Amino acid sequence: MNPAEWLRRTARRSPKAPALLTGTRLDATYSEFAGRSAAVAGALAARGVEKGDRVALFLSNCTAYLEALYAIWWIGAVAVPINAKLHAREAAWIIGTSGACLVFGDDKTTAGLKGLTPKGVQVVSVGRGDFDAMRHGAPAAAPAACSADDVLWLFYTSGTTGRPKGVMITAGNIAAMTMCYFVDVDDVRAEDAILYAAPMSHGAGLYNFMHVLRGARHVVPASGGFDAREILQLAPGIGPVSMFAAPTMVRRLVDVAKTTGSTGDGLRTVVYAGGPMYEADILEAVDVMGPRFVQIYGQGECPMGITALTRHDVADRNHRRWRERLNSVGTAQSLVDVAILGEDGKELPHGAIGEIAVRGATVMAGYWQDPGATAKTLRGDWLWTGDMGRMDADGYVTMHDRSKDMIISGGSNIYPREVEDVLLSHPGVHEVAVVGQADPEWGEVVVAFVVGHEGQTVDTAALDALCLARIARFKRPKAYHFVAALPKNNYGKVLKTDLRARLHEDADGSAP
Repeated sequence: MNPAEWLRRTARRSPKAPALLTGTRLDATYSEFAGRSAAVAGALAARGVEKGDRVALFLSNCTAYLEALYAIWWIGAVAVPINAKLHAREAAWIIGTSGACLVFGDDKTTAGLKGLTPKGVQVVSVGRGDFDAMRHGAPAAAPAACSADDVLWLFYTSGTTGRPKGVMITAGNIAAMTMCYFVDVDDVRAEDAILYAAPMSHGAGLYNFMHVLRGARHVVPASGGFDAREILQLAPGIGPVSMFAAPTMVRRLVDVAKTTGSTGDGLRTVVYAGGPMYEADILEAVDVMGPRFVQIYGQGECPMGITALTRHDVADRNHRRWRERLNSVGTAQSLVDVAILGEDGKELPHGAIGEIAVRGATVMAGYWQDPGATAKTLRGDWLWTGDMGRMDADGYVTMHDRSKDMIISGGSNIYPREVEDVLLSHPGVHEVAVVGQADPEWGEVVVAFVVGHEGQTVDTAALDALCLARIARFKRPKAYHFVAALPKNNYGKVLKTDLRARLHEDADGSAP
């Protein structure tokens, strides 16, 4: 099923229903939303974009994002969302590797792309007349027919080497994820609203489908991003509101709610994911704001669709094992199987720690033009997540550690290798190892251990400048430790566990 068909059906059923809002300002009804997407789709077709072609979106949160997104699907093309926080060079790499023929951006992102995109790639800024003209052109006919196996979303996520890989998400994956949301996470009603405070290019954007199907409202804060005070002031006037939030965002919401006396009025559901939630934080969140919280566990390779911890489980304090459940990521969603596997691929008994694996309707088709990486991740009918955990006899999964070295800071994934590659390009740097350090605000922050070449001087300002010129700002190390040598095993592999332990000791004040 083509999601654009869902939009068209909703627009026919409820043409005057409010669809797109910026803050409290109405930008489009469902009739206008569908009409604009159909017109942009017609313009894309006139520019030579065909079914199966890739079209990138490199722009910040705005209601036009959804118009462009559904226009891409209207003609059966493949959407390639790119985090607007990425450096233009990183975005250009994704555009080139995906083979995107056109990019939707905004004034800021399109300016950065000049001279970086492959020859022949068309760039359209939603803040300029080009996009407005596309909105008012001749509409495309009915949305293109799509089979369950058709790729509609190409989501780039980094691997353990730091090199981004394109996750191929199909129409079937999207449909399964959407249905699982209704069953396992939350229902959606026509009077509801989804608030996009986190990047629409990532997890937050996946919540659009359920709300399009039910004819609910899509709201982008006036700030375009996450501001806890703005959200708590906005929600009572537009509620009932649902939103996706990284654990650090939940922490900020609660802090502001406490200082302002808010109890979260207008917020119906806050779905949290994207990193570990400290027990004390979720306990306080429920105490301050009530039973509004649901946890999901997913990853780019299985978007939003591995496990869920229900609103009841998050708020329950009566079950004899409520605390264990609260510290879990919940149970398998309805259309998948979840297992804990040993290195031999066999399921481990309850309570044993192994790698979390998932199979079912929400699992990706594979990595874009990367059969080797696909074969490593999809093995024996299972998607091996790279996350370590255990499952109890009731099916609740608790994560213990990541087998990969990924750092999750503020809900964003950061892979050490890509940061290390940049730092190693400095002529004074001999070796470097990047790890995550626990942080009460961000979950984790990036820390670099640097070994300099003998006789060379390296300062943090130069390393900062190098990172800012090559990668996104949020990936830049927050601290540098200049050391004489890195700890290694007999095979010469850097022992990052030792580095993390050193940081932990330093934080506890127990280091010598």
